[in-house]
Amino acid sequence: MGAGRILGARSPWAGALLVTLTVLRTHLAHCTEPPEHFLYQEKWDCLYANGTGRVRYLYRQVWDRRQDVHFDSELGVFVADTELGRPEAEAWNSQPETLAYYRGEVDRFCRHNYGEVLPFSVDRRVQPKVKVSPTTSGSGPHSHLLVCSVTGFYPGGIEIKWLKNGQEQTAGVVSTELLQNGDWTFQILVMLEMSPRRGDVYSCQVEHISLRGPLAVNWEAQSDAARSKMLTGIGGFVLGLIFLVPGLLIYLKNKKGRPIPQPAGLLS
Repeated sequence: MGAGRILGARSPWAGALLVTLTVLRTHLAHCTEPPEHFLYQEKWDCLYANGTGRVRYLYRQVWDRRQDVHFDSELGVFVADTELGRPEAEAWNSQPETLAYYRGEVDRFCRHNYGEVLPFSVDRRVQPKVKVSPTTSGSGPHSHLLVCSVTGFYPGGIEIKWLKNGQEQTAGVVSTELLQNGDWTFQILVMLEMSPRRGDVYSCQVEHISLRGPLAVNWEAQSDAARSKMLTGIGGFVLGLIFLVPGLLIYLKNKKGRPIPQPAGLLS
């Protein structure tokens, strides 16, 4: 099966092409009987920096999620990752024709596929959706967290900043890893620990290739007086309902017990 991906802003590579071949088979290793079924994988990766200006080719053999041997075009030779992969690495490095073949995959496989993948990946741009929401932090009695949720964007390169009253904040900023969705879009969370005061305005500023300019979503700290007024209003409303409901019930009960007045002509 094949898949493509564009790496995030933290990586020096602008894009990657991943092709994975999965084979299910039974094999004997070190004269011991393995489980009845296990997963053996061969993976080919093409990593691109500055288009095709710098291309890196990786070939890997994985046994049940354990990489045993790999070839890196920047090294030009096979490297053993475990003792199980050492005999294979030594054997392939002793074969000039094998090394020449894998070294040639940079041009034959990676640079060729870059032109095939480019129209579907690099030219595709999806604008991010940004949402800011507060939550309480357990690190202090008056500390809070602001969470900036940035979702549904493509490609993965993105820059997110926290601003307080227009000034960039670097302390107390925590970010999750860039996560890839199943629809070829990405998402990320960037959190800011804060101690808000009355009138403070916090902004989550996002810069992405799909946007004409920086996108900022603001959150304004609510003052203690405003919170007290809101709570007082809610308490008064609830207290009013407590007195209103019994009075309404008494009124309806008394009204139901009274005789209905009849017109004067019907009494004679």
